[in-house]
This record gives sequence, structure tokens and C-alpha cells, in this order.
Amino acid sequence: MTESGCWSVAGVDLHVDLDAAGGRRAALEHGLRDAIRTGRLLSRARLPSTRRLAAELGLSRGTVQAAYDQLTAEGYLTARRGAGTVVAAPLAGTGRAPAPEGRGPAAPAHDLRPGNPDVSTFPVAAWLRAVRRSLGSAAPETYGYGDPRGRIELRTALTEYLGRTRGVVAHPGRIVITSGYVQALALLARLVAERGGRTVAMEDPGLGFHREVVRRRGLEVVPLPVDGRGARCAELGAADAAVVTPAHQYPTGVPLHPARRRELTEWAGARGALVVEDDYDGEFRYDRQPIGALQGTAPAQVAYLGTVSKSLAPALRLAWMVLPEELVDPVVDLKLHADHHTETLGQLALAEMITGHAYDRHIRAARMRYRRRRDQLVARLGAAGRVQGIAAGLHALVMLPEGGPVEADLHARAAAAGLALGWLDDHWQAPHATAPDRRQGLVVGYGTPRERDWPAALDALADLLDGAG
Repeated sequence: MTESGCWSVAGVDLHVDLDAAGGRRAALEHGLRDAIRTGRLLSRARLPSTRRLAAELGLSRGTVQAAYDQLTAEGYLTARRGAGTVVAAPLAGTGRAPAPEGRGPAAPAHDLRPGNPDVSTFPVAAWLRAVRRSLGSAAPETYGYGDPRGRIELRTALTEYLGRTRGVVAHPGRIVITSGYVQALALLARLVAERGGRTVAMEDPGLGFHREVVRRRGLEVVPLPVDGRGARCAELGAADAAVVTPAHQYPTGVPLHPARRRELTEWAGARGALVVEDDYDGEFRYDRQPIGALQGTAPAQVAYLGTVSKSLAPALRLAWMVLPEELVDPVVDLKLHADHHTETLGQLALAEMITGHAYDRHIRAARMRYRRRRDQLVARLGAAGRVQGIAAGLHALVMLPEGGPVEADLHARAAAAGLALGWLDDHWQAPHATAPDRRQGLVVGYGTPRERDWPAALDALADLLDGAG
């Protein structure tokens, strides 16, 4: 088997075995047919032109054309003038590998699940301008391996932005860029475990996935109860760290009361414990100026975590930690051995958006849009449910009446209406069966739908609650 007889690089890399019995045309047909059947060539994959493939494989163009014609006749390929030759969609009963999966299960008709912004409003034009400006002047070494702390351009931009908008006491040397909030939380949990810590207090109710991230680093998660004044910090006890959402507790939507903020930082200082501040949607406060970050009052005890997953889009995978001075070096070492560094090009674009104030403009526009949606939600559900929490963020907790219905009564009705929601019962650390008197509620992500889809989604939610009495 010769190397030139097995590979084509005519536009795409294509491996075929031309040494099979029956002649070179038959070998080409067999090789392509086998590649399609086994899924090595997927549906809609474009093949090289007959001229280029013939030149690459040392065949006549007529031989390649005859092979393409035969496979087209058998339904393996399709050819259209001006569009080239591509692998056809699989036919039932052909034994061919299925076409690659698309986006998974069908999307719900009305998506009100929490945790997402309206990604259809991603500022594409502003992002492209930022990419062009940042990469237009980038040095060649920009495209090599980088600093595990992150690009200095972004860390410098965040120092100014976080101090100005969130009251964070920051310095570029104390900021570490991560590939999303989950990586930041995982790194800090691992650090706590490596330093001998055993338990982390996490708000109850809270996000179960985040609890699992901490558990997988070998730590025990203990519940930190939440009431109308936020986390009950008097119950922190002997935990080695605490993870909290002070500005807008998830999912109840309440802020941490000033007295409890002081109690939390005093507890951390006395025990030498770490407070992890999850400021996941701190920019989005609608009834007043956003509450300043807890970190600004105790930078030596608090690790501040922020992200663009709610402000721009989860796909960017960009987040940041502002760390107490003593934690910077050990966290950087963990980051280095986790993934070396977070991707560079997105960091540069985000830094350009922040310094050019395009990021501020996007936040202001998003704040107005989400405030309007929340106001409409409160007005529409005034008789059907009670919206809990402050006017902030991208979600609201809609409490169900104490006399019913309960969440289980609504599951099937919501599914039948094509309505996807968050359920409060999924956020407790202990299953509902162990606390039958626990309040019931819906966690409604009003930030998720596209603007054009929001009115119909709100109608579907109101109909669900009205129909359940």
C-alpha cells in the first residue's frame, strides 16, 4: 500500500484503501462506501471534486467520476451542479451509521428554565469589533501558551470595572481568569481540601450541581438554611468554607441582610475560613442601585467569583476570581495543572469590550429588557402566584399557595403544555419526602426566552397556574 494511494488532501483529508482486490475503481468505491457505512464519512460531508481527487490519488478523472456515479446511484452520495458531491442522508434499512445528533432532545415550546440569559441578544456586532481591534494589534506570541492567571489586559480591565460597578477591592495580580464559574468553584474546593478542610456550607435551597462540584473534590457539603434575610450565618458552625450568593440568593431571590453580611465575614475571620462569593447576576438590580459585593468589606476573607455567563452568554466560558492575597499562588498552581490557562482570544475581546464601554452599554440594555419582563411577570401572576425576592436577576421564585397545588401536580400539565420550568423542590439538599411541610414553588427563568417568545411563554405560565387553581 503506497502512501499516495491512501490519502487525499484535496480540500479535506480523506483516507481510502486503493490496494483492495478488484481494481482501483472498485477499491475506491469500496473504500468510500465503507467509510460512509461505518460513519467515518458523515451525512452532508463534502467530497473533493473528481479532478482534485483523481490528481491526489493518481487515478484518471474518469475512474473517480465512475465511482462517484455508482455511489450516487446506490444512494450513498448526492451531486448537484454547482454544489459538488456530498454524503447523502442515511436511508432506513441501509445499515449505515446514523447521522450525527443535533441539539439533543427537542426544545420545549416555552422555555422558562432558570440559569440562562436571552442568548439571541448577544451583541454580535460589538463582539466582532472587539475581536478585530484586539487581534489587529496582537503580537505573534499572543497565540502561544499563556499565563495561567489569564491575560493581563483582561485582569487590568476587570480591576477597574469591578471596583466601579461592584465595589470589589481588586488588583490585576489578585485576579485569576477561569473557564467558567464551575472551574473556579472546583479549584477553590480542591484548595480547601488540600489544606485539610472537610466541610463546606452551601445555601439551602441552592443549585444541586454546584454542591456536586464541591463533593467531587472530597468535601462534605452541609446545608446553610436560607430565610427572608438570606443565609442564616449563625448556623455556619465549624465549616471550613462557605459558598454564598449575597446580592441575590439563588433560587429564593433575597439579598443577604447587612447584619448577616457582617456576621459572615466575622465568622470567616475568627475561624480562618474562606467565603466564596458567587456574584452570578450582580449587575442586574432593577429597583435600586445594585448592592455592592461582600468582598469589598472583607477582601482578606472573601474570594469573589464573577462570570459573563449571565451578562453575555454561557458559550464564552469566561469567569474570574478575585482572591485573598495568600490564595493567589496556590490557586494559580492548581489552574496551571488543570488546563494550563483559559483560552486567550475571548479574553482579549472581552477586555476590549470593557475598556471601550461596549460591555457597559450591553448591560444597561439587558437590564432594561429583563426589568420589563419581570414587571410583566409580577403583574400577570398577581392572582395566580406570589413572586418572592427582590427585583433583580434573570429568574423569579413563584410560590404556590399553601393549600395546593404542589409541584408534583403541575409536572404533567407543564409537560403537556410544552412548558419547561425550574422546580423549587429540586434545589433542596434533602429530598422533599423527608420534609413534607416544605413550601412549594416554581423557579421561573424569565431571562431565557427570546424576546419574540416571551409573551407566549408568559401566557403559558399563567394558564398553567390558573388551570391548577
